[in-house]
Amino acid sequence: MTGAGIALLAGTVSTLLFASSTLPMVVKAARTRDLSSYSLANLVLANIGNAIHCIYVVHLPVGPIWALHGFYVVTTGLMLLWCLRYRPARRSPGTQRTERRHA
Repeated sequence: MTGAGIALLAGTVSTLLFASSTLPMVVKAARTRDLSSYSLANLVLANIGNAIHCIYVVHLPVGPIWALHGFYVVTTGLMLLWCLRYRPARRSPGTQRTERRHA
């Protein structure tokens, strides 16, 4: 096996491992719509990073990195969309309930 063949095999295996490690969290988020444990700032930064990383990836030959990057673009985009869509609405300070204590 040539060096390029070994690199392609390693890229394919690592792509499958990274994708399979991320897929359960995406499936759980889609199923439960509970994204309270995800940081909005992290998801925004991940999407910005993916957008910038596209410049690099499109200049590489088609291969496992394209599949991995495409997977990350789709999953982080979905997670950001779901985070914005399903997060609970914030109450304004005037609408908070106050508890009354009876003595």
